[in-house]
Amino acid sequence: MASVSSLFQCSDPKKWRQVSDKYWEVVAAKGAKQKQFMELDKWYQEELPARMAARPQKSLTQEELVKLMEWKLMRGKFRPRLKQMVSSNPASTVESCSRKAFQLLPDVSAAIEELCQLKGVGPATASAVLSAGAPDLAAFMADEAVESVPGLTPIQYNLKHYMRYLEELRRKAEALSKASQQEWTLHRVELCLWTWKVAQKLCPELLDSLEDEEEKPTKRLKTQP
Repeated sequence: MASVSSLFQCSDPKKWRQVSDKYWEVVAAKGAKQKQFMELDKWYQEELPARMAARPQKSLTQEELVKLMEWKLMRGKFRPRLKQMVSSNPASTVESCSRKAFQLLPDVSAAIEELCQLKGVGPATASAVLSAGAPDLAAFMADEAVESVPGLTPIQYNLKHYMRYLEELRRKAEALSKASQQEWTLHRVELCLWTWKVAQKLCPELLDSLEDEEEKPTKRLKTQP
């Protein structure tokens, strides 16, 4: 089995596409609360981006922020107090703060700092908000994805570390896009790294035959353009 970081070091778009096609199988293998996690992940990956894109100005509602936090906590370390904290933010504050954050793009650093003014929101949660609305400019700071990038461990949950991670993903997305003549967003690169790392732990058999698989039409993960 290849090392954890080998996918990031791989330059073959075909291998990355094969990993991308395994995403929902890996999500399904996530654990005892499988159905709830699958529903939350589909909401985050598909429904939330569509809702945000349909608004005159991209923003997040207070209810969506709470649900996003539920998704984040199921995906990573469970810290129940964070949900209470984000729930305490007034709806008007969440909407105005998130709207301003998206208006600050493509300055990702400034957008992250704006979102971090909300209670319970740090760089990782802020990155999830931006990734849902602007997957070409931001990627979620998932532990598994960060750990897959050489030189970024141990993880530090601060803006400086996130920007280092984002720059590495930007370079990789540009290289994959150039090699494949197809657009690779930062978010799609992040999802592949997460898939690779989690599959190694939970269902390594999904990765064993990747190099032998032929290219075939599959239903791939929806991503925002």
